[in-house]
Amino acid sequence: MKKIVLLLLCLVPLSIQAQYILKADRVFDGFEMHKDWVVVVEGERITYAGPTSKTRKLKGNYIKLPGTTLMPGIIEGHSHILLHPYNEVSWNDQVLKESPAERAIRASVHVENSLMAGITAMRDLGAEGAGYTDVYVKQSIAKGIIRGPRLMVAGPAIVATGAYGPKGFHDGVQVPLGAEPTSGIEGIITTARRQLGQGADLIKVYADYRWHPGEASQATFLQEELDVLVKTATSAGRWVVAHASTPEGMRRAVLAGVETIEHGDGGTRDIFELMKSKNVALCPTLAAGDAITQYRGWKKGHEPEPERIQQKRKSFQLALEVGVPIVFGGDVGVFTHGENYREMKLMVDYGMSPKDVLRTATSGNAEILHFKDLGQVKAGFLADLIAVKGNPTADIKAMREVSFVMLNGELIKNQSIEE
Repeated sequence: MKKIVLLLLCLVPLSIQAQYILKADRVFDGFEMHKDWVVVVEGERITYAGPTSKTRKLKGNYIKLPGTTLMPGIIEGHSHILLHPYNEVSWNDQVLKESPAERAIRASVHVENSLMAGITAMRDLGAEGAGYTDVYVKQSIAKGIIRGPRLMVAGPAIVATGAYGPKGFHDGVQVPLGAEPTSGIEGIITTARRQLGQGADLIKVYADYRWHPGEASQATFLQEELDVLVKTATSAGRWVVAHASTPEGMRRAVLAGVETIEHGDGGTRDIFELMKSKNVALCPTLAAGDAITQYRGWKKGHEPEPERIQQKRKSFQLALEVGVPIVFGGDVGVFTHGENYREMKLMVDYGMSPKDVLRTATSGNAEILHFKDLGQVKAGFLADLIAVKGNPTADIKAMREVSFVMLNGELIKNQSIEE
């Protein structure tokens, strides 16, 4: 009897009226590439993904996607939906001069642009002076008011008192800050609980930062402060991620039990080996550094790589060599929303294979970042699917050409030739 049941599960019965039957030239399932596969969607979930030969003739909305690769929707690991490129308006002026209302309106455009570019889930790591606006944008998407990816948001983020900006004002001037300052064991606990209570899905902490403009970053929170922050979040069923670029800031954050290190520019072999031993992932944000350096005058492709870019390349390659888990996340918002593929291209340029980049941006991010039932083209998983023109495992630049987007089983975008 068990064998018969298993056989039936491997087939898509003739009696099923499929909502969507998707046929592309190839299917990347989150791990490997397959040819001659069909994907069937019923409601919000995938009900079959596998060889066409194992299915019977189906009735339903048959969508052909010629010349494309069908794959899981991309999961962006580090975004700021409340920011836009710094060469348009500086970070300081966005925080000080753009109202939360304006920034929310901008964010509604940003999330739709991301969705149309194949980003179906996104971890947003800090509202950057806009309070809990990221929480409200997430709620607006869930209510169907605006269109955008599934969001996981951090709210204001946490910084050590005195260590964040905007700065440069005398002590009688009160200005909005890009994150929420706090200090001490009691302060850390109170701030973390308040942020979680206001709707943050996770806590982002700045484990290091510049105390004064132009200075090098230094570790900010003490080890015991970071320890109690992680303990507070995990006791609430949440987790902590850390902005950290110095070896000491990274070390303290890893020992405290954060789940990911964001940036990690100054990571050493010892630090990366510690991260690997603790299963702490690195989100390198290569595209942000690349963009900022160009904003500051670097003529990419015409001038040698500045020291900042060389160091970023070396630290990323060292993390790969050590075997640190990698998160795909470009710090989009520093550069244009919808151009998330920039991070993928740089990951390949800096040493990852295209297939490993795709795994990282789909099944890898889903597992590391707690996006349940996402990141794979597999029966039972949510139908967040995209198609790109060409074969991105042969040329990662194919990720620029997203021709098909499905979110939660709903067809969002279809530029296929045949239907």
